Amino acid sequence: MATATPCVAHLVGRFTACLENSRAAPLLYRNAAFSTKKSNKKNKLSSRKSLSTIAALPSELSPPPIDHDFLDTVTAEGAKVSEEGIIETFDNDDEALNAFDNGVVAMDLSHFGRIRVSGDDRIQFLHNQTTANFECLSEGQGCDTVFVTPTARTIDIAYAWIMKKAVILMVSPETCGNITEMLNKYIFFADKVEIQDITKQTCLFALAGPKSTQVMANLNLSDLVGQPYGTNRHYSVNGMPLSVGVGNILSEEGFSLLISPATARSVWKTLLSQGAIPLGSNAWEKLRITQGRPAPGKELTNEFNVLEAGLWNSISLNKGCYKGQETISRLITYDGVKQRLWGIHLSASAEPGSPITVSGKKVGKLTSYTTGRKESDHFALGYIKRQAASVGDTVIVGENIIGTVVDVPFLSRQSPPIKNSSS
Repeated sequence: MATATPCVAHLVGRFTACLENSRAAPLLYRNAAFSTKKSNKKNKLSSRKSLSTIAALPSELSPPPIDHDFLDTVTAEGAKVSEEGIIETFDNDDEALNAFDNGVVAMDLSHFGRIRVSGDDRIQFLHNQTTANFECLSEGQGCDTVFVTPTARTIDIAYAWIMKKAVILMVSPETCGNITEMLNKYIFFADKVEIQDITKQTCLFALAGPKSTQVMANLNLSDLVGQPYGTNRHYSVNGMPLSVGVGNILSEEGFSLLISPATARSVWKTLLSQGAIPLGSNAWEKLRITQGRPAPGKELTNEFNVLEAGLWNSISLNKGCYKGQETISRLITYDGVKQRLWGIHLSASAEPGSPITVSGKKVGKLTSYTTGRKESDHFALGYIKRQAASVGDTVIVGENIIGTVVDVPFLSRQSPPIKNSSS
């Protein structure tokens, strides 16, 4: 039988930081944007105001009207923005991808969904509706969790922050509406739970790359460096709330920033002033595929279950009943996972949906494809039957495209349960 890793509840203290003003940077203090030092007498009044404001969480404040200052700013600087308000590219994709590997990138993920779950029963509610063990988490912690169907088919991965009065869920753009509707559907009359889509009331930025920790240090946020994935704390930008969490939607490394639209432009400029290279959604999609992060409508569909998607770190095996739990338990108990998600280096471009074959027999399906850093590089994700191929093996995609099965970072970090020798 499989044994689950015990939950380690690491309580992270909550604190505030006041943002100093300067003539050179009216909202962000140069080279030390988020100051945690005690204020002097001259600044006592402004500090007291910041502390009282930050007592409320970002989603608890009445948001300012959303103008398009931030998008107007990046557009004027050469970014290409879609009609939906998604920054597609800064015309620097190669530079940004290199910075992800060797430096630091800043990503605007404001088009991703953000759902606020509040009320006295919020923890138990999410505990029962998703795969993670929310009851072992404390304020200031976070985790990934998965929304699944009753038969454990995947809907989406959510990056969750536990706050004092709410839980914030960050989900994919295409699933936010459906998940919000689904959660509301499962609230019973006596449940003290409220669901709110706060996507339009907030902005979401992310830092990624090996030098993201240096940026955090420069911004006086180094106390978050080295903290567990999902750790989140709250600050103030001139009286407006800013929440920062460890990790981002793409990986456990880096950081996420949940902010008010009113401060988005200033925070963005500060991140770039610290050496972060802006990265658009086109480059993000390349990274998603090469990193191996499953996405709704591609790897996360009714066709595949959560264990086939390899999302082991998001699943509690010992928390009791929750949606999809019976199916997941049976799959583990009887070793019923028949296929798994892999990265595949390809000899040529291929269409998602193409069959994957070995010795003329269909063994899987391609789900995502992208070109690499060079036009001659081709990379994909696909599901392959467990006994058919593993790392280093050769497969055929479509009619004659040669593929080599490889590990990918996101899935390599997942930890399947360890079987007892007696099982």
